[in-house]
Amino acid sequence: MTRTQAVSFSRTGGPEVFEYGDVDLSEPLAGEVQIRHAAIGLNFIDVYFRNGSYKVPHLPFVTGKEGAGTVTAVGPGVEDFKVGDRVAYAGADGAYSSERNIETRHLVHVPDGIKLETAAAMMLKGMTAEYLLNRTFKVGPQTVLLFHAAAGGVGLIAGQWAKALGATVIGTAGSEDKVELALAHGYDHVINYKSEDFVSRVREISAGKGVDVVYDSIGRDTFPQSLDCLKPRGFFVSFGQSSGPIENFTLSALAQRGSLFATRPTLFTYVAARQELIDSANALFDVVQSNKVRINVNQTYPLREVGRAHADLEARKTTGTTLLIP
Repeated sequence: MTRTQAVSFSRTGGPEVFEYGDVDLSEPLAGEVQIRHAAIGLNFIDVYFRNGSYKVPHLPFVTGKEGAGTVTAVGPGVEDFKVGDRVAYAGADGAYSSERNIETRHLVHVPDGIKLETAAAMMLKGMTAEYLLNRTFKVGPQTVLLFHAAAGGVGLIAGQWAKALGATVIGTAGSEDKVELALAHGYDHVINYKSEDFVSRVREISAGKGVDVVYDSIGRDTFPQSLDCLKPRGFFVSFGQSSGPIENFTLSALAQRGSLFATRPTLFTYVAARQELIDSANALFDVVQSNKVRINVNQTYPLREVGRAHADLEARKTTGTTLLIP
């Protein structure tokens, strides 16, 4: 048994519910390893668990689903990982900690050419971009797409990756600084939704045809306008709800707008199988090492200041990727 530091909450609510302190850490069990985090990724799903939008399995709860670090101990029966291995993961609760035990089924090896901080910054967001562009809707040279929150963590990765796939990439952002940031990361057109009607602009850019697919992590504030951007039989991909959940969604809305398709995917379904996780991570590592996608860490906060990080994320003061440093 050792002592480490972690951030937990005993009730749901605002950033003030977080508590930082020492916790006991046992030896890793069968099928687990112990890792020392180099960095922890901050994601909007962490907010959903903290504020009660998503139900936590128990209280108190250590949230956070993404991190990277070094293996410091190995539990019984573990063969694929050894002490000293550089590893990363996305999808295992409990990341907001200096050290932790984790089942090896969540882990992937980090290639030597990628820093641990970079790995922590890109696993959840990057594999999200991977499944959205390669598997939810297969993006290619003929694709015209709209990606909301283009200057966000997933958006900056997706813009570059979609451009590398040959697509015409349209994004939305909420300030001129964010518009410029997105334009520097693969987007052909970026619409400032604060000053422009994005539906009209999408129609103008697409010569009245609409786009093949809309990727929407905003939710309430962009619905049903996202549907109005699609061409007949287009795909509406709702993969988040940063502005709140979509309400009053009826299937007839899809029929009325041209036999549209709609899906609500999650990364954790797409990487539930071990081989799918490995394939998704390797596709991400490959596109980053090829320099087709750059991973920029735009904000870092000490782990003990996670409340401030959450407040800034919710206020949309952040861009791209944010890391928590133990």
